[in-house]
Amino acid sequence: MDITIGVQNLPRELMLESDQTAEQVAAAVAAALESKTVLELVDTKGRRVIVPVATLGYVEIGAETKGRVGFGNL
Repeated sequence: MDITIGVQNLPRELMLESDQTAEQVAAAVAAALESKTVLELVDTKGRRVIVPVATLGYVEIGAETKGRVGFGNL
């Protein structure tokens, strides 16, 4: 799943790919906003991304992608 995080006062977005479901990511974002501390997510390579909630602009949760098999162009 692709996740894009917009941070205030940064010209670039943070982009990561996670093994978490959309519901898990949404729950993590909601919990971080409720506690007013930090949003912490882990990408597919095990790296942790920590963003202070005070600087959080937006979180875009992409559609879950299934791996493709074969060589066809669709």
